[in-house]
Amino acid sequence: MKILRLLSLLLDYPSQTLVDAKDDLLLVVNSSPIDATDKAAINQFILSRCEGDLMDWQSDYDGLFERGRSLSLLIFEHIHGESRDRGQAMVNLVNQYKQAGLELGVKELPDYLPLYMEFLSTQGEQNAQIGLEEIAPVLAVLACRADQRKTDYAVIFHTLLKLSRAEVDLADIRAQISNEKRDDTAKELDKVWEEEMVTFMDNQQATSGCSSGYRPSEQQRRDHFIPLNNELHNDSGRKQFTAATAKRV
Repeated sequence: MKILRLLSLLLDYPSQTLVDAKDDLLLVVNSSPIDATDKAAINQFILSRCEGDLMDWQSDYDGLFERGRSLSLLIFEHIHGESRDRGQAMVNLVNQYKQAGLELGVKELPDYLPLYMEFLSTQGEQNAQIGLEEIAPVLAVLACRADQRKTDYAVIFHTLLKLSRAEVDLADIRAQISNEKRDDTAKELDKVWEEEMVTFMDNQQATSGCSSGYRPSEQQRRDHFIPLNNELHNDSGRKQFTAATAKRV
């Protein structure tokens, strides 16, 4: 699923390699199955970001995704917060990768959203859709918060939501976050630094970023899917999501 791989790259830390691939990125978007409105919005994102100053892009990225937790790209940050369940969820996700034939070649938090998207992009269209549907509550909250920050990254989260085909009550989410206190101010960041950091892997964590080392070989591609969060499933078939479904967002 090329469009999912492309969106994964756009959500990862900006690099000169990405800027140099502008024309290729546009070709992937224009040949993708997403609707014309989303194509235009993503193309505009690519053009404006790749034709601008890379350091400005990187600074903006850091300000959005590395300061505070509200726009964290770590999936379980939003689902489990700092509860003990988060550690077990990490283990379960690593096992999911292994059962699909994928061994992580770099020590990276497995719930890093661009990494998870890159993984889904290798699992076939149906499995990719199921995987996105699993995290639809998180994608919805990220989309609404990105809208609130008036950042063009919002289009990426909204496109992922559409690809998930999940029924999401965005109006409800917007109402719930309307009075949220910003957590990326200097005062709030000081509070975060005072808290004890929780480590799920080891102390040699690499910085965020997907690499070709994560992509499985042809022999590793599988046609099965193991649910990311079983607690998000029910017996009624397709799920309906509201902000309350995503815990601690």
